[in-house]
Amino acid sequence: MTQNSRFACPPVPGRLFIARHGETVFNAAKRLQGDHLHTPLTRAGFAQADAMGAALAAVLGHGPDLSLWASDTGRALQTLAVITGHLGLDWHDAQRDVRLAEIGMGCWGGRYYADVVAEIGPIVSPDMLLTPAPDGETYPEIADRVIGWLADHAGKPGDRLVIMHGISSRVLRGVLLGLPVHPEFGAPIAPGLPQGSVVMIADGTEQVVVTGTGGGHA
Repeated sequence: MTQNSRFACPPVPGRLFIARHGETVFNAAKRLQGDHLHTPLTRAGFAQADAMGAALAAVLGHGPDLSLWASDTGRALQTLAVITGHLGLDWHDAQRDVRLAEIGMGCWGGRYYADVVAEIGPIVSPDMLLTPAPDGETYPEIADRVIGWLADHAGKPGDRLVIMHGISSRVLRGVLLGLPVHPEFGAPIAPGLPQGSVVMIADGTEQVVVTGTGGGHA
């Protein structure tokens, strides 16, 4: 199945380093995090952020010419703070955009996975994608917002580091890579990576910079 033209990606110059934040207290407790703003990193999450920063520093060196972006969530900004320490960059230079946030989980947000599953059955697909909540966000809606972010900033030259989330980063990567539309969820979606992972996308190809040690759930 080919990619729907609705999800066409504008040309993006330079390299995009797309990172999934480290483990949070919600992840450790197996709660549906979604677009909750304030879910702090665990000690494991900080260790994952350290590993991401070290891996990026090995690729980019000290003080690289790099635009910094993050979703407007505590966990993404905490992860970025650790990474910028490794890179010798100023965290305060980062730009925040709500369009980089995680899938909105509506009435399921903040609840334990087990409690929701007990009510309605499985909500995680075999390829580790969340079933949208009845009043939550759909995958095409995520694609629309990340494409909107790309359209606003794609014309600017240079490399970018983007700190975001499990589901939303998979959609952004799917759009950038021109992947087929997912048969169940209706948008281009890249394969999942653990928390603490970073990929580099350039010229429509993806390379894993570091594979994290966290879990797969959002």
